Amino acid sequence: QVQLVESGGGLVQPGGSLRLSCAASGTIFSIKNMGWYRQAPGKERELVAATSSGGITTYADSVKGRFTISRDNAKNTVSLQMNRLRPEDTAVYYCNAVVSLKAPPFVYSAYWGQGTQVTVSS
Repeated sequence: QVQLVESGGGLVQPGGSLRLSCAASGTIFSIKNMGWYRQAPGKERELVAATSSGGITTYADSVKGRFTISRDNAKNTVSLQMNRLRPEDTAVYYCNAVVSLKAPPFVYSAYWGQGTQVTVSS
């Protein structure tokens, strides 16, 4: 199995910054995509940012220019630097990884972290 352990959430004032980190562990042969999703109360879970193993990144329009995703393939970690935070960024943030536990030919499945709360409020 795969464990995704997140850290770095908390309370921050509008305009502030936070950095989320996620480490994947387990019998991992390959990780295709890693990313961050968020879910605010009463809303559906949405993609915030994701990165492929080759470094191709995707961002939600609402966070472009403010958030930066980075990945360390050697350590199986992904981070999200969040700057100029807004109250509407308040949500539970979930790490996601698409992982193969099997040697080639790879068979990929999606795994989720437990979530970390980010609250942006004065």
